[in-house]
Amino acid sequence: MTITATLDQIPAIVEEAKQAAHAAAKEYFETVLGGQDRWACGFASVKVYNVRSNSKIGKALINAGFRKSYDRSLELWNPSKFPCQNVDTLEQGAAAAAKVLKEYGFEVYSWSRLD
Repeated sequence: MTITATLDQIPAIVEEAKQAAHAAAKEYFETVLGGQDRWACGFASVKVYNVRSNSKIGKALINAGFRKSYDRSLELWNPSKFPCQNVDTLEQGAAAAAKVLKEYGFEVYSWSRLD
């Protein structure tokens, strides 16, 4: 799959992904957890692969909030920015963000780990 986004679309695409992430995390938190921050704590992010950080698209992603990761990907940490520690909630947000980015041709995966 090839990236279909243009450079000037990157900020709007990343914002769309963040909004989708927040909505998914909020829905999960309210419906499954009943609005209580409980169970396993952890972290979640999305990682974009096969985009060099010094390319034009890579620089646009970095300007939109991504950072270089140790595994040569570009990573957006906690795309939902949902104020909780529950890893399942944050995973739902990361998965929603990854789905949006995939629609634009990015090779992206959601990632999480327990704290």
